[in-house]
Amino acid sequence: LREAELESQVEMQADQYIPFPMEEVSFDFEVVGPSEKDPDMLDVLLVATRSENVEQRQSSVQSAGLTARIVDVEAFALENACRLLTHQMPDGGMDRNIAVMDFGASSTTFSVLRNLKVTYTRDFAFGGQQLTEEIMRTYGLSMEEAGRAKKEGGLPGNYQAEVLDPFIDDMCQQVSRSLQFYLASGAGREQPEQILICGGCANIPGVADVIASRVGIPAERGDPLGQMKISTRALAQGVKKDATALLTACGLALRSFD
Repeated sequence: LREAELESQVEMQADQYIPFPMEEVSFDFEVVGPSEKDPDMLDVLLVATRSENVEQRQSSVQSAGLTARIVDVEAFALENACRLLTHQMPDGGMDRNIAVMDFGASSTTFSVLRNLKVTYTRDFAFGGQQLTEEIMRTYGLSMEEAGRAKKEGGLPGNYQAEVLDPFIDDMCQQVSRSLQFYLASGAGREQPEQILICGGCANIPGVADVIASRVGIPAERGDPLGQMKISTRALAQGVKKDATALLTACGLALRSFD
């Protein structure tokens, strides 16, 4: 099939797999190659989301004075970014199951890689914003004040026991639950041999060690900038402090396109 014909065929069949009206959806596809089940057929990877999700991201980029040329899938960006974490993986991640837990502000992505390819991914509502909101409630701070105190310190002496430790407990529960979902998702699933903790929450002192002790799997803070040469200007802006939160951004930057 020519490209235009293939696109027409995909569009005609896409509504079988997309649970939304097609006029509300943005989608794209890529030919993976001949089907293993039928060499006369092609396997096609289809990606779709509500158009409003794309428009929200385009708007955010435009507000920064930029133009979005490509909107990628977070799981694909994470897979690209994980090549920056191989220095932390046993055997560079080859022939190993490596879990990556990326704690965002309001959502978290749990992924398992085999030979640096994502074999499982799960997104769920949980993130550092919950800790910020608990600081606001407990100490009567604004969101800006709570966010700054979370990063820079200066909170009362009961912060560790009454606010931070319960949040770390929640983080451990989310990791444990994600591992359970992964192991139950298909036959032959094997326990990951390592967990890399990323996102802003990974900067909580000692959190990787606590997670490792709770789930029984070695865990460490993932650093996608660990092998990079960082410019003096970027270092002066404190980019290294935010390294764990830049996993998805690094993956987007590594994306290749024509």
